[in-house]
Amino acid sequence: MKRTVAIHQPNFFPWLGYFDKIMRSDVFILLDDAQYQKTGGSWANRVKLLINGDGQWVTAPVKRNFHGTRKINEMVFSDKYDWRGKILKTIVTEYKRAYYFDEAFSIIQPLVMNPEANVAEYNIYAIKTLATQIGCPCRLFFRSSDFSTDLTATERLIELTKHVGGSHYLCGGGAAGYQDDKAFQKSGINLVYQNFLHPTYPQVVLKDFLAGLSVLDALMNVGIDRARQMMHQDNA
Repeated sequence: MKRTVAIHQPNFFPWLGYFDKIMRSDVFILLDDAQYQKTGGSWANRVKLLINGDGQWVTAPVKRNFHGTRKINEMVFSDKYDWRGKILKTIVTEYKRAYYFDEAFSIIQPLVMNPEANVAEYNIYAIKTLATQIGCPCRLFFRSSDFSTDLTATERLIELTKHVGGSHYLCGGGAAGYQDDKAFQKSGINLVYQNFLHPTYPQVVLKDFLAGLSVLDALMNVGIDRARQMMHQDNA
């Protein structure tokens, strides 16, 4: 029996392509024990929103005063200032004119203000909540930390896929640069590329559509029902 598995790090309020990946999967594994990069930006704690008519980063600061390496599920947010309130204020300021602001804000506010300090736990809760709202049919979520392994890179993806009984592995468009496609074939797992086509929709204050923003942008501009329709149309 065909069982499609997708694996992705738990991102911070990710874009529509992330949820398309969930929607196309029978099983979605959150790679919560991947190494967190010590310097620079990370999708685990930042995402782009429409700010001043352009896509700009909003960031949840993390505590970086550690030595060596840490996994995403070992990272915690900074408590030096109210970053949750700041992000929420930015959302209100930039999207208050959006047609579906009230509807979307009622869902987004408690997710942003979630007091959870652990980065992975915070993101996973938001992802699963938003996936349900958008109507993603995937009902099986796992965490990579649930499965003990010493393997890395492609071999680990293969092992995780086998752990959950996967026959097909769904990968994103950027995977070609780091994964070994032939290794999947040799292991008996069929490799499927996502090939996500970003749906377009009217955005507040913009004439030309700007892709790649957080799912929050779609919810604000078109609402829950339309966002669900867009995702299902792409998967019809």
